[in-house]
Amino acid sequence: MGQQLSLIPPSKQKWNLPDDTQRIVIVGTTGSGKTHAAMWHLGMRNYDEKPWVVYDWKRDDLINSIDGTFELDVNEPPPEHPGLYVVHPVYGRDDDAVTAQMTAIWEEEDIGVFVDECYMVQKSNDGFRNLLTQGRSKHIPMIICTQRPVWVDKFVFTESEFKQMFRLQSADDQKKMGEYIPVEAIDSVNRLYPLRGKEMKYWSHYYDAPDDDIRPMQPVPDADVIRSMFHAKLAKLRRVV
Repeated sequence: MGQQLSLIPPSKQKWNLPDDTQRIVIVGTTGSGKTHAAMWHLGMRNYDEKPWVVYDWKRDDLINSIDGTFELDVNEPPPEHPGLYVVHPVYGRDDDAVTAQMTAIWEEEDIGVFVDECYMVQKSNDGFRNLLTQGRSKHIPMIICTQRPVWVDKFVFTESEFKQMFRLQSADDQKKMGEYIPVEAIDSVNRLYPLRGKEMKYWSHYYDAPDDDIRPMQPVPDADVIRSMFHAKLAKLRRVV
């Protein structure tokens, strides 16, 4: 089967991870581990130095188990102080408010944005499009998740320097990712590390577009470890705002 990746936790491996201006999109079917991986990425970001806004439509268990986050109403302005600010929009009802808030983040600059299940962002949301296309110059890093790539604005993929792909059920979704990751690269990594079977549960393929490098990534640490990643940084911020 070729050379095996050494069993080293992802946090110990030498990965090129997004910097504080770049974007990563993480795709995968429900239960594949994408949101878990996205939270691992978020745990390493600089929310102790700048605000990060987390859009959580589905009330994800892991997101909402992090101690020390702040609740941000969808109608509030962007936060000014460092920390993690969780927004719980209601799909359909809060679409205009989400657009206005994302536009305000774009105008304010220097705020990180995490979007879980971004297919719930309306395609008419100009604020989201501006964050994707102009956010880098404004120091707005983004972590974006979706279970259905075919439902998502193409700029999520064209403007994301990093792409992490978990198991996808739909052939349409697999084909869609082939538009943004070289097909020959996907085929090559799939031959050695296909994302199927119990032994590959929660594995993913990680594509670093600036270096044109694709390789398998082992499962990220478990939920307790991820929560502990947030604890130290957030504990000192609880009295802020």
